[in-house]
Parts: sequence; C-alpha cells; structure tokens
Amino acid sequence: MAGLSDDVVLAVDFGGTKVEAALVADGALLPGTRARRPTGPAATAAELDDAVRAVVAEALGGTTVTAVGIGSAGPVDTVRGLASPLNVPAWRDHPLRSLVASAVPGARVTLAIDGLAITLAEARHGAGRGSSNVMGMVVSTGVGGGLVLDGRGVSGASGNAGHIGHVQVAGYDDPCPCGRVGCLEAIASGPSSVRWARAQGWGGATGEDLAASAPTDPIARAAIERSARAVGLAVASASALVDLDVVAIGGGFSHSAPDYLDLVRVAADEGFPFVRATRILPAGLGGDAPLIGAAALTAQSSSSM
Repeated sequence: MAGLSDDVVLAVDFGGTKVEAALVADGALLPGTRARRPTGPAATAAELDDAVRAVVAEALGGTTVTAVGIGSAGPVDTVRGLASPLNVPAWRDHPLRSLVASAVPGARVTLAIDGLAITLAEARHGAGRGSSNVMGMVVSTGVGGGLVLDGRGVSGASGNAGHIGHVQVAGYDDPCPCGRVGCLEAIASGPSSVRWARAQGWGGATGEDLAASAPTDPIARAAIERSARAVGLAVASASALVDLDVVAIGGGFSHSAPDYLDLVRVAADEGFPFVRATRILPAGLGGDAPLIGAAALTAQSSSSM
C-alpha cells in the first residue's frame, strides 16, 4: 500500500490494557491494517515501548504516511508530548509522541487524550453526528471522556479537557488513584464497582461476573445502579456547564445491564430544561472509535511534531 494519499492517517490508541494501531481513511479503518499488543499495569517501560513500535510497524506494513494521530489514556501533556496513564505505572511523563515519531520518520504526529479522540469519532461519524456540542464517555476499566463544542474538539491548556472521570460526584467518598475522593472513575468504573460489591459481601471477581449475576443478585444489581447513577449525575453537571446536545456513552461496563443507560438518564434528568434536553445515547462506533478518533486528531490539533 505504499504511496497512499495524504488523507490516509496512521492512528494509534494507547490504553490501560492494550495498544492498537491501524491505517484510517474517511472515518474507517483500512482492512488488514489493525495491530494490537497488550499493555497492563505489570508491564515495564521497555516492554511498553516495544509494544508501541511493534503495532506501528505492523499497521504501516511498509506504507508511507505523512500524519499520525495518537489517543492516549491520561493524563497527558500535549505541549511536551508526554503521557502518564494512571493505570500504567511504568509510564509517568513518558515521551509517547517522540516514541511514535521515531518510528514514523518525517510524519507529523499529534497526541491527545483518548477521550477527545473517541468524542471526535462519535461527533463526526457516530452517535453525535449532526450535533455541534457532544461529550463522549467510556465507562470501562476507567472512565474517560472528551468534549466537542461548537463543532471543534476541546483539548485545554495541557490537553486534559473533558476528563469527566476525575470530576467529583457529590455524596460519594470512594478513594481515587489520582489522590482525591469521590471521582467518577473511582465510583463508576468496572473495577471500582466490583470493589464496592465485594465490600458488601458479593463473591465475584470481575465486571463480567457482576453483569452476569446482577439479574438475580441484589448486591451486584446495586453496584451497577450505583455506577449508572454516578455517571448520570456527572453528565448533568457537565451539561449544566457547557450545554451539551449529545452524550455518547460506550465502554464495556456501560453494557453491564440492559437498562444501564436508562438508569443514567434517570439520574441526569434533573435541573435546568436545557440539561434535561441533553440526549444520552449509546456510542455508535464500538471498538473502532479510539482509532477513528485518533486519525481525526490530525486535522485539527496544533500540538504536533
């Protein structure tokens, strides 16, 4: 595929459990270019660096590209091109942008928080298509998010705007790895919900176990309801702040119950009429959103090499 046109972009997504890369054109992954390696909290910095280089090389397959977009778990520093994913202890102020740039010589490389990448994808090609003010959310191992306002992705001074997972939710005191208490991620993520349920006497081990037992186990069901309520309260606060048209919610734990989004809507349906008018929808692009959005970053960001 050497010699592809400039509208083909290499997209990279770095998260707490995996790093992926693919070639993307016109909002779609090119068949046969997707590559994936595990990450995880036990990996060393050298192992993670090798994984990034491997997926980049495999996705490119000898193709020359002029632009690369990277979405990374946060926090990030887009000014210096650094990533410090909370769930990946080996990387703190790690030069992710330079690492990828060294593997794709001559390409313009853009780094942003993964929540922004996902939101750009949903706003342009998914659940938020046709809307100007969109928040994307992922409720999974962590809780991430991003904002598109007036049709443009918002990154903020450091690149961490829209990090809804670290907005504090009133009425909760769960400790968060970021150092505070009551953050949405510490309440609503899959692992956080499992920890809460186990503290109440539930005997399972994973978010999948929680979802499977929720129809018959009141503790498991209460954990899922607790997660959804916290998400709904955070959505209402975000919409009160920036007047959102659409909130697109995805991630594995958002599927832990068939009525999860209904529970989110009930909790969010309070306050100002414009807050109640915000549509809370399932994300439309599934597992492709991080890579589609990473490619979209290259069209708008000035934080590149």
